[in-house]
This record gives sequence, C-alpha cells and structure tokens, in this order.
Amino acid sequence: MDWIETVIIAIVEGLTEFLPVSSTGHMIITQNLLGLTPENMSGDDLAFLHAFTFIIQFGAILSVVCLYWKRFFQFDNTPAPEGSGLLQRLKHRYYFYWLLIVGVLPAVIIGLLAKKSGLLDWLLNSVEVVAVMLVLGGVFMLFCDKLFNKGSDANQVNEKRAFNIGLYQCISVIPGVSRSMATIVGGMTQGLTRKRAAEFSFFLAVPTMAGATLLDLLDLMKEETAWATSHNIGMLVLGCVVAFVVALLAMKWFVGFLTKYGFKAFGYYRILVGTIIIVLLLTGHSLVMVD
Repeated sequence: MDWIETVIIAIVEGLTEFLPVSSTGHMIITQNLLGLTPENMSGDDLAFLHAFTFIIQFGAILSVVCLYWKRFFQFDNTPAPEGSGLLQRLKHRYYFYWLLIVGVLPAVIIGLLAKKSGLLDWLLNSVEVVAVMLVLGGVFMLFCDKLFNKGSDANQVNEKRAFNIGLYQCISVIPGVSRSMATIVGGMTQGLTRKRAAEFSFFLAVPTMAGATLLDLLDLMKEETAWATSHNIGMLVLGCVVAFVVALLAMKWFVGFLTKYGFKAFGYYRILVGTIIIVLLLTGHSLVMVD
C-alpha cells in the first residue's frame, strides 16, 4: 500500500460506513480495483491490509462521538427509584451505555467465533460474496420501507429492542450486508422510526468497531512486529483521519436523506454495483484496474 491507496480506501470507508451499502464490501472492491489482492501481496502485507480495513473504521465511527457528543455523553441525573441497590442506581444513571452494552453483546460472541474459525478472513478475501450480498441486500431494500416503516416517535430504545438490534447486527459479519443497513432495519422491526433507528445504529457502531479495532491491534502485536514501520503507522493515522472527516460529512447528509426518502435509492445502487461485479466475474474479467 502507498499513500494514495491509503487515502482512496479511507475516503471509501468514510463515505460508506454509515450508508446502507456495506463499507467493508466497498473497501474489498476498492482493494481489488487497486490490485491489493492475496495474489499480489505477501502474507505480512495482506495481514496488515486486513487490520487496516478494520482500524480505519474506528476513525470513521469516532465521527459519531463528535457529531452527537451531547447525546453520547448523556447521564440520567433524575433520582433512581426508591429502594434501588447500587447496581440499579448505576444502571439508572448510565442507562444509555447499558443499552449499548446489551446491543453489542451478540456481535461480540458471533464476531469472536467467526474470527477464531477463520471464516472472517475468508470472507474478507471474497469479492464474490460481496457482489452477491450487495444484490440480495439491494432487492430487500426496495421493499423494506413498506414492510417496516411503522415506527412511532413514542417508541424508545429499551433493553429488549437493543438486544434484538444487536442480533441483526450479527448478519453484517458477511461483507456486503452492511452493518448500517442491518441495524437500522433491525431498529425499524422493533417499532423505531427511521431516524431513531439510524441514530442508535450510529451509537452502536462505537463499541462494536472499537472492539473490532482492539482485537485487530492485539493480533498485529502478537505477530512479527516488522509491520510496525513508520510508513505503516503513518498510513494508519492518515487513514483514520481521512475516514473521520469524510464520515462526519456523510453521516450528517445521510440522516436527512434517509428520513425523507428511505432506502430505495440505496437499494438500486447496491443492485447496480453488485450486478456489474457479478457480470465481470462470470465473463472472466478481473476487477484489478491497477498493475
């Protein structure tokens, strides 16, 4: 990877992290277009590329903390119910963070199992899986507004809804599904409005991607530390900064667009991109555009 490739991948991540089009899937497609494939890379370089893919996602989701900082650092200062024990009082005061813990638990379990089994690494190398899931997810998105658009402003995120949304998030372990789409649709199935479901999806991304980033950093540290060159560290920092700035702008636009127009436009986009890739692969063409 060079600096230009780093910026390109980071821009793609920032643009797609909160859009229901699969940021991981788009980064895999971008890496293939840039020639960053297992056939063209050594084992150490490929391991760093996989870690880079997850680590810059953490840069993107930090934009949530920046944009929603007043809500992200919220505490319930009202008195806890009379007779509450210490744990109940803590839960009452930090209920927002408790909901995030409840919501992230399913992804922690499924993610660890997928990573330990090697399934996650295989999926990250499969552009075919990305293409198929883009099309399938796109078809679903053409109809999901009518199927689940019955949310009410009266419905709030509670423990049950947070856990169920977390279950939907587990589907996004498959590249091309989109974590954003899975969690927003999950929230809509729980009676939340599109806007409220989207915002909880943003909040849930913070502990989810923070955990994924930490695991990848630990895995990198366990391996040969030859990867920790000033060049690679510089690329990680640059990638996170670029992804953060681009995601901040994209997220502000997305909330307004989703609230007004719904998912259909994203569905058509996914079908178009996925179909083009499938046709290219079936006709024996390579996605590699850069030698």
